[in-house]
Amino acid sequence: MKSYLLLLFTICTFLLYSSAELDDNLTYVWPLPAKFSSGNNTLSVDPELSLVLGGKGGDSSIIKDGFGRYKKIIFKHSSKSYSVNKRLVFDIGVLKIVVLSDNEELQLGVDESYLLLVEKRNGQSIIGEAYIEANTVYGALRGLETFSQLCAFDYETKAVQIYRAPWYILDKPRFAYRGLLLDTSRHYLPVGVIKQIIESMSYAKLNVLHWHIIDEESFPLEVPSYPNLWKGSYTKWERYTVEDAYEIVDFAKMRGINVMAEIDVPGHAESWGTGYPDLWPSPSCREPLDVSKKFTFDVISGIMTDLRKIFPFGLFHLGGDEVNTDCWNSTSHVKQWLLDHNMTTKEAYQYFVLRAQEIAISKGWTPVNWEETFNTFASNLNPKTIVHNWLGGGVCAKAVAKGFRCIFSNQGFWYLDHLDVPWYEVYKAEPLEGINDTSMQELVLGGEVCMWSETADTSVVQQTIWPRAAAAAERLWSNRETISSGNITLTALPRLHYFRCLLNRRGVQAAPVTNYYARQPPSGPGSCYEQ
Repeated sequence: MKSYLLLLFTICTFLLYSSAELDDNLTYVWPLPAKFSSGNNTLSVDPELSLVLGGKGGDSSIIKDGFGRYKKIIFKHSSKSYSVNKRLVFDIGVLKIVVLSDNEELQLGVDESYLLLVEKRNGQSIIGEAYIEANTVYGALRGLETFSQLCAFDYETKAVQIYRAPWYILDKPRFAYRGLLLDTSRHYLPVGVIKQIIESMSYAKLNVLHWHIIDEESFPLEVPSYPNLWKGSYTKWERYTVEDAYEIVDFAKMRGINVMAEIDVPGHAESWGTGYPDLWPSPSCREPLDVSKKFTFDVISGIMTDLRKIFPFGLFHLGGDEVNTDCWNSTSHVKQWLLDHNMTTKEAYQYFVLRAQEIAISKGWTPVNWEETFNTFASNLNPKTIVHNWLGGGVCAKAVAKGFRCIFSNQGFWYLDHLDVPWYEVYKAEPLEGINDTSMQELVLGGEVCMWSETADTSVVQQTIWPRAAAAAERLWSNRETISSGNITLTALPRLHYFRCLLNRRGVQAAPVTNYYARQPPSGPGSCYEQ
C-alpha cells in the first residue's frame, strides 16, 4: 500500500508540474545562494563576452579554463546565430573576475565564498559588465556556475538574456564537505564517464568525489609497488592506470573538486588475493584479509605510498564496514595467531583497523572509516578518525558527542541505488538532526550521497545519480532555515525540476524528478521548463 501511494503521488506531481509555467516568485539558481536580491530588468549578454581578471590569483589557469567552459555552455546556441542577429549594444559585454589569493591548494575547508554582481551599465560605463569577487579560485568557480545559471537562452530572439536583474549575490557553502561516492569495483566505469560525473558535480557545487575504487568484486587500479594486484580486475581492459588516476584528480581540481580514495579493509577485499593469494587466510577464507601476516600490512602500506603520490586530498577512506570475522577462527594459522596474541576475532578486527589507521596517518592522511568501527570500539579509535555514517540515523550525534568528526550518508535517504527513495526524502534529510550544540554541529563536516554500482553500470549511472543528488547538494550548500521553510512541493520541486532540465541541456542524462519506478522518461507533455 505504501509503495502504491508513493507511486500515485509521483504521477500526480509530475502531471501537476510537467506543463506548468515557471513561478516568477521562485529563484531558479541551484543550489540556492546564501544571500541574494534581484530586480525586474532583463539584460542582454554579448556572445563575445570577454574576461577581465584581477587580484593576486586572477591570472590562474583554473579561472581561465573555467571561463572557457562556461562560455561554451552559456552560448551553446546563440554563437551560431550571432552573425545573423547581431546587436550593436549589449547590456553585459564583460565578466570581471577578481581573485584575492594566489593560493590554489585544494583541501577540505577551502574558501568557496564569492560575490556576484550583475547590473545594467550606467551612463559612465561604455561596456556593461558582470563582476565576481572571491578569496580563492574555487570560490570564483562557484560564482561562475551561478552566473551561468542566470544566463538563459531565449529561443525566440536567439539571444542570451539575464532576467530579474540587477542581481546581488553573496554566497558561501553551509558545509565544507559535499560529496558523491562513486563505486568502480562492482561495475567498471570508463575514465570518460567518471569525468562526465565530475563535470556534473560542479554544476551542483559538490566538492568531493569519494572514489570507491576497489572492493571484493574487482581490483581495477594499478599499484606499482605490487603490480599483481590489478590481476583482480574483471578483465585487462577494465583497469585504471596510474596515469588515469592522475588525470581524474587533475580534471577534478580544475573544477574545485577533491578526490578522496578508498581502500576498504579488512573486509570487502577478496579481489586482492587474485594477484597475491597469501593475502587470503585460506582458499576457503578469502576475506577479511589475513590479520596474522606482516605481508598484509606491507601491501597496505605499499598501496598507500603509491596512492599518496596521486591523491593530495588530506582525507583517505579506509572502509572497515561489514567485517565478518568467522573464518579467522576456522583458519588454523590465524586461530593460532589469535591465541598467541590473546585476542578475540573482535579484538583482531580492532587491531587491523587501528594498524591501517596508523599507516594512513604516517603518510600524512586523516583516516575516514565507516561507522561500524565507531559502533564497535569507539573508545579505542584514533581521535583523528572521521566517522562516516551510513547504517541509520543518530550516528553523527553520537560521534560528535565523543569528539569525533562525522560525515552523513544515512542509507535510508542518501544511497542513490535505493530507487524507492523519492527526491523529497533526499531533500529533507538533515545532517545536523538531533545535534543542537553549536560546537558539536561544527564537527559534522557535511555529507555525501552514495552511488553504489551493484545494479548500475555506464548505461544508467547518470540517471541514477541525477537529479536526486542535487537535492542533497542544496541541503549541503544552502541555509537550512531558507530551504526548510514552506511547502517544498511548491518551492523546491519546481526549482529541482528546472535544474534537472538544465542538466539535460548540458548533456547530463538526468532522470525525471518524480519518476524512479521506470528507467524511461514518462509519457505526456514535455518534461522540461524553458525560462
